[in-house]
Amino acid sequence: MKYIPSIAFEEMSGSAKGVTAAKVKNRKYIRNRGYGGSVRTSDQAQVKAVFKRLTTMWRSLTNEQILAWNKLALSQEAKSVLGTKGKISGANLFTRLNYWIVACGGSALTTPPTLVGVETPGACTIVCTASAFTFKLDAVPADVTNLKLVIEATEGQSNGVSRAYSKAAQIKMVSSPSTAAVDIKSDYEAKNGVLGAGAPKVFFRYYFVNSATGEKSGIMLASVTWTAGE
Repeated sequence: MKYIPSIAFEEMSGSAKGVTAAKVKNRKYIRNRGYGGSVRTSDQAQVKAVFKRLTTMWRSLTNEQILAWNKLALSQEAKSVLGTKGKISGANLFTRLNYWIVACGGSALTTPPTLVGVETPGACTIVCTASAFTFKLDAVPADVTNLKLVIEATEGQSNGVSRAYSKAAQIKMVSSPSTAAVDIKSDYEAKNGVLGAGAPKVFFRYYFVNSATGEKSGIMLASVTWTAGE
């Protein structure tokens, strides 16, 4: 529950005892303090392990390497959870790019790469029936060198759910993307279980990453409703 504080609490921030003072869009409020849950999925644990390793690696860089990352960061932007843009630190850029390099099977870079930019994928066609579950890009960039397509999907949702993209988790990474249909049935079911009429809607997020530089494209959204098929 949130409470609007009096003027006496105008400059309060942070947590104490069981409450947290916060500010969102210039509006100050006090809410019950959240402590978070202790349960972590295997995916979350893997991601956390990579970030922990990269954080340790950053501390071992030379002054010259750190200065190089800080210099590159001056030309980059970050986006907060509220959607506002801001500057990114060299440490954050190091972690952000190297996470995807490692996730794609490469070794983390100690010196910053030459950034080339990654084109955002276009529309896709998804077939989702009891017998077939495929994902197909309608078009791909002319040069797909070092590109990988990351496909995220939610568990089956009820028909009443209209937007659940934030619940999507990675189910497949495709090397050298093409316009050929990709069979994602076994990947999806291993991650989220078998779809059925009770919860037939699936929400997708998909994007490209450059396995050499760690750059990530914009994220595209899609959804599909499972049918029994023929």
